[in-house]
Amino acid sequence: MLDSKLNLDIRKIANAREISKQITAPVQNYIKNHTTVTIERATLRMLGADGVDTQDIPVPNIIVDLLGDKISYGAARYYINALIRSGGSIDELNIKIASGWDIAKLDMVDLSLIEAKGAELTELFAQKVKSNIRFREKKTEEFKGKENSPLLYLIVATGNIYEDIKQAQAAASQGADIIAVIRSTGQSLLDFVPFGPTVEGFGGTYATQENFRIMRKALDETGEEIGKYIRLVNYCSGLCMPEIAAMGAMERLDMMLNDSMYGILFRDINMYRTFVDQKFSRMINAFAGIVINTGEDNYLTTSDAYEKAYTVTASQFINEQFAFESGLGSHLMGLGHAFEMNPEIKNGFLFEMAQAQMAHELFPESPLKYMPPTKYMTGDIFKGYAMNTLFNFIAKSTNQGILLLGMLTEAIHTPYMQDRFLAIANAKYVLNNIADFAGDIEFKKDGIMQTRAREVLDTTIQFLEEVNKIGLFDAIENKMFAEVSRPKNGGKGLDGVARKAEEYFNPVYSYLEKELNIVTGGN
Repeated sequence: MLDSKLNLDIRKIANAREISKQITAPVQNYIKNHTTVTIERATLRMLGADGVDTQDIPVPNIIVDLLGDKISYGAARYYINALIRSGGSIDELNIKIASGWDIAKLDMVDLSLIEAKGAELTELFAQKVKSNIRFREKKTEEFKGKENSPLLYLIVATGNIYEDIKQAQAAASQGADIIAVIRSTGQSLLDFVPFGPTVEGFGGTYATQENFRIMRKALDETGEEIGKYIRLVNYCSGLCMPEIAAMGAMERLDMMLNDSMYGILFRDINMYRTFVDQKFSRMINAFAGIVINTGEDNYLTTSDAYEKAYTVTASQFINEQFAFESGLGSHLMGLGHAFEMNPEIKNGFLFEMAQAQMAHELFPESPLKYMPPTKYMTGDIFKGYAMNTLFNFIAKSTNQGILLLGMLTEAIHTPYMQDRFLAIANAKYVLNNIADFAGDIEFKKDGIMQTRAREVLDTTIQFLEEVNKIGLFDAIENKMFAEVSRPKNGGKGLDGVARKAEEYFNPVYSYLEKELNIVTGGN
């Protein structure tokens, strides 16, 4: 445990973690007994299912649609059975399925043959991912010391992957460490993953495996030119959460936005579907060494950042517990929070610093994802620049890990390239000028910041106790998070959840449980 500037009570912190574990336990009991259409599709993708039919329906979707209720036994069973019966290659099988071959009607070969072939295909996937990890580790070691601290995170969002490349490479050349390709508006509500390169996204660019590959290649080229490993981010959320995790693992993405409750609260995706999906997606991310970014900052778009700060901290504890139960280590948890208090609050800077320092002390091994001011950006670019400077100051002085840069025209329009340039210049100025500030200051005993942090932690524990008392499912329904109510049996995607049969077979899930030493699995 690091030395506490806030003088937090370690017993209270331990208590918050214990309550969070109790909160997630009933959810884990549900998760272990269920699968979803996207878990089955993700599994098929990792085993080799790929391509589309003449109507651009992805092969994994074709298979799962053909199987219907049979996914309770695991789609991998039927896919591998078809591969054995066809006697051909994976590519040939995918073409046959895309051409209309109904593999759901085939007689089954002996299960031992399916299990052996499943282990073989899973190993091929695993070796590809492990190769990606080795490459990432090699490059980060080769370019060690070239990146900023915290890492500077910038977005691109043109809708056209080829235009995204131009902006991403420019941002990397200007000093960004992380490039996030914003996903096209509404993709989180699609129950399929588009195929191939895309140029028609709105408000962002479609997340496809080919787009991942294209951007990864472009950033690697720029990284070699400037002597730095550039990290790539996309959105592992929505109705295809595990599938996007699988694609990211195969194409060497480095970070994924991957929250346990974001889709429920802010996209009205059914809670049962989301909780089941988030576990498998996080298992894949953990295996691939991908840092997840959680979305607590979004709470502050619907709730007051000062009054409801405890909901952010509570969600961080819950997200952490779900991540632990998925095999993710603390070093892969980019837990989210934000600089979103009303700038008119007296001593607001001190309250923001207390909140940021508390997040660092509660989760000292996690590369916290710190979000810039957006809610109170008005279009006054001069005041906005000042707010972003204060935000950058707090990020550096409280040892945040991932710094999402604030833009002059945030919330007005998609930022121009020059806005990004100025954002980087601002951040680098602050980071350099207070490089060792965090290690050179102490907080006043029982001062404003210590008092504020203690109050938020105490309220967080009270809140977690209330959630635990009624259960997380009911807590969400009762609008305890982000002041948003979502019914347990409402939202999108519930019809894609299936109870596992006793004979459920998923070689990738089983492999990941073993590799990640997960003892709460459900096969």
